[in-house]
Amino acid sequence: MTVPDSAISKPAAPAAERRRSLAEDALNLPNMLTMARIVMIPVFLVFLDRNTPRDGVWASLVFTAAAITDLLDGYLARRMGVVSVLGKFLDPLADKLIVMAALVWCVPMGRISAWVVVVLLARELSVTGLRSVAASEGVVIAAGSEGKTKTALQMIGIICLVLGYPYHLSYGFLDLGVVDLVHVGAMLVYISLGFSIVSATQYTRLFGAAVEAKTRRID
Repeated sequence: MTVPDSAISKPAAPAAERRRSLAEDALNLPNMLTMARIVMIPVFLVFLDRNTPRDGVWASLVFTAAAITDLLDGYLARRMGVVSVLGKFLDPLADKLIVMAALVWCVPMGRISAWVVVVLLARELSVTGLRSVAASEGVVIAAGSEGKTKTALQMIGIICLVLGYPYHLSYGFLDLGVVDLVHVGAMLVYISLGFSIVSATQYTRLFGAAVEAKTRRID
């Protein structure tokens, strides 16, 4: 039995098209910045693991650069009109990877309590799973102000934890004396934990309301 050429060529075309589309997405500037943020993670951990004041400064600079690219890649994607499925996947993944890596690494260094990290990571995994289920149902749950505040507090707190040593802080005539940035960073992470729980509760409530509204529309 002879199989027509059209039967062979048609299935192959969509696959080739998807490969070209994915390659183009991977090579646009915003997604390249996102991937660069992922590449920064082992560099950041090498400096952090050395556990010296100088390496702590270098680790904080790498982390700060990663945080800046997080702000920049989303802005560029919208400005350049290249918002992509790959970018929507990589951007939150890169954020969570570097935050998780930093917090987990700080536990054996004695800079943050293990239970705080466990709760924060459980929250991130739970909310990510919830948003994935919501997306599969055609429901989009936008990040609220509490979630954004949580992220900002975590970023600043982690930078303080990474610096990790007492420093004499002064500005002009204002002398703050010696400040242990580990305590400052831990306090900011503890505060972010409260915002994390509140935002997770709001995500759950919004998810339930959105699914219920969709069910009523279908009925």
